[in-house]
Amino acid sequence: MISFVWAESKHHIIGVDGHLPWKLPNDMKRFKDVTTGHPIVMGRKTYESFPNGPLPNRLNIVISRNPDYPVPESVVLLTDKNQLSQYVQPTEEAMVIGGEGIFKMFVDDVDRLYLTEIDHDFAGDTKMVEIDYNKFKLTEKKEGTVDERNIYPYTFKTYDKI
Repeated sequence: MISFVWAESKHHIIGVDGHLPWKLPNDMKRFKDVTTGHPIVMGRKTYESFPNGPLPNRLNIVISRNPDYPVPESVVLLTDKNQLSQYVQPTEEAMVIGGEGIFKMFVDDVDRLYLTEIDHDFAGDTKMVEIDYNKFKLTEKKEGTVDERNIYPYTFKTYDKI
């Protein structure tokens, strides 16, 4: 099973200069809760954006066109999305976490969407790929708590393929 996990602001912005345009600790907590214990699939740039290397308690899978891209022994490097089945069982939930090119690569295969919708307009240079929401059913929606650390209004949404 393929799931997408991401946050986007108004106009579907997901990044700027290789990082998130916002700080939203509650979204980071949800990301950790949703992805821990599952394989996470990402592109090279997303992987390089992690300040402390591979994320713990998850199989980190990096997709790169460069077969010689250096990754630690604990990280799986793929050059083709079809190689994913060698590392992830069909019954497992593989979490695709970006960036844009990797989302594009899996957009026709995705079964579940974990979206954090941020109700704020951010400048950015990376947008989320277009998803046909008519193929999905909203199964969970939770308004986020705005406080001194989470200053932007946001909503957690989960969609399952119909």
